[in-house]
Amino acid sequence: MATWKSLIVDTMEQHGDSFDNIVDFTPADLDWDREFDDGFGGENGKPFTAWTENRVYFPVCYDGAEWVGSAPRNPCDEETEHQGGG
Repeated sequence: MATWKSLIVDTMEQHGDSFDNIVDFTPADLDWDREFDDGFGGENGKPFTAWTENRVYFPVCYDGAEWVGSAPRNPCDEETEHQGGG
């Protein structure tokens, strides 16, 4: 079991970012602390997009396993890895 907040915080830490840095997100009524099964089998986490000053965060799914992906918010020389498979 996981929450979007726990998964997004893990991803943010990899980029030197913080949940406190979120400047906007959608949907406005998203419950970041709602537990869901992030394991294989199906998409259980609600869709979202979250923006910090430097990155955009979003849900990723492969074969029913869910996690958080991110990409730079502004043009830069960072390459974006493949999302959702491998």
